[in-house]
Amino acid sequence: MSTKWNLDKSHSEVQFKVKHMVISTVSGEFLDFDASAESQDDNFGNPSFEFTANIDSINTKNPQRDEHLKSDDFFNASEFPTLTFKGSELNGDKLNGEITIKGTTKPVSLDANFGGVITDPYGHQRAGFEFEGEINRKDFGLNWSATTETGGLVVADKVKLIVNLELIKQ
Repeated sequence: MSTKWNLDKSHSEVQFKVKHMVISTVSGEFLDFDASAESQDDNFGNPSFEFTANIDSINTKNPQRDEHLKSDDFFNASEFPTLTFKGSELNGDKLNGEITIKGTTKPVSLDANFGGVITDPYGHQRAGFEFEGEINRKDFGLNWSATTETGGLVVADKVKLIVNLELIKQ
């Protein structure tokens, strides 16, 4: 029988980072997201993971940029309101799965760090994971681009994804 794990949202986050004008990095996050996992045992034997982020909840600390990211130039949030990831193969320090952005699904391999399982002071079992990986935004139709005077990209093609999850055993 499998064990179901649900998200503790107050101790979790879904973030991204992308180079801006070649010289700096812009960070953002999705404020509205959900995640869950199933495992054969409490040590996450043969696990599966799912997470979904609501595109309208994107936050880069710049409302004008956030609106541009939600537009047709990038995510087209009105037509494609969510980003999803399904991972079903945890091999040591890699979680392999598929990510869907803007209606396009591609395989992705994320670095995985399993923090372990503990029992909290209230008797609930909790598990912690950190996942990190890179995607090419243009693989998903996030094609807007401009160049600087020196020919560098305003927004890099490579985007780093960072997902920190704290899960509670059900």
